[in-house]
Amino acid sequence: MLTQRRIEIFKTIVREFIDTAEPVGSKTLIEKYGLNYSSATVRNEMSALEKMELIEKTHTSSGRVPSTKGYRFYVEHLMEDTHDEIIEKALVTVFNDRAKNVDEALKQGMDLLVQMTDLTTAVLGPDANHQRLQEIVLSKIDDQRAIVLFETDQPHSESRLFHLNGDLTFEDLEFTVNLFNQRLFGTTLTDVIPKMEAIRPILAETIKSYEKLFEAFANTIVRFYNDNVVFSGQSNLLNQPEFDNINKLKQLIAMMEDSALWREVSRGKGDMMLQTSKHSQTVWFDELAVVSSEIKLNDVKDNVRQLMIVGPSRMEYDRVVSLLEYVRKMVEEVYGSDEGE
Repeated sequence: MLTQRRIEIFKTIVREFIDTAEPVGSKTLIEKYGLNYSSATVRNEMSALEKMELIEKTHTSSGRVPSTKGYRFYVEHLMEDTHDEIIEKALVTVFNDRAKNVDEALKQGMDLLVQMTDLTTAVLGPDANHQRLQEIVLSKIDDQRAIVLFETDQPHSESRLFHLNGDLTFEDLEFTVNLFNQRLFGTTLTDVIPKMEAIRPILAETIKSYEKLFEAFANTIVRFYNDNVVFSGQSNLLNQPEFDNINKLKQLIAMMEDSALWREVSRGKGDMMLQTSKHSQTVWFDELAVVSSEIKLNDVKDNVRQLMIVGPSRMEYDRVVSLLEYVRKMVEEVYGSDEGE
């Protein structure tokens, strides 16, 4: 049974571990936080919290740390709504600058959160499964260079610079772009490359260096999948004491390079997930916590961004959840349509 005393002790353990990343003992709780209980009482209550699986013992210390289940309980029942007026005022300035497009504003806003929280942020772009190729635009820079811009209906764009020479002419690019626009308009990104294969023989009959050109176009389409996650402040995560082990560090770096993994996390996949509010959720996995919030932009179906704050499980949830929710509200007020609370 969770008595008021146990809740008080549990909240204090969470607060201390967030601040120090060190296992918490009864002596620290009494001396540092002035808990008005005897050492024996605190130890007994910590033992009860451990049996309830809200805290756990580490291998290297007699102290206790919050468990994943404990963090979920804290976020679900004990977290308080906090406001950081300094950050909120700075975010208002960022998102009220309508000269920026939404992705530029999001990047600047998330960079600001990195500076203020010492955590890592990420913006997950539209899912390639829900994007359609809208247009391919060719522009000539000079006699030696041309740029091809690939645009989807989200909007989401990728570009490719081409160097013009004897093997590749501007006319070759013009022919290819026109052909692709005719054959691929409205195709979902996941189906573009298979459809490109049907076009390959036409290019082979017309263009001398068609193989290199085909590969360049295909690689640009692939970038729509791989460039879907933009991180800020990765070093903050790498510097956390939880990841000072070289093997854990390698694992963390590999995870951050796996865009498919973050798409799964945005859908709630992990060791444990909690719907924090109507618009946000928290997922725990591999000693990480990811607080995320979905933003719907304009009236275009599936035109969404997933905002994430990534940190160790001992992150300051009260502050992080409130800040991310504030960013969501600001972005939807300026760039999208808020559906309300």
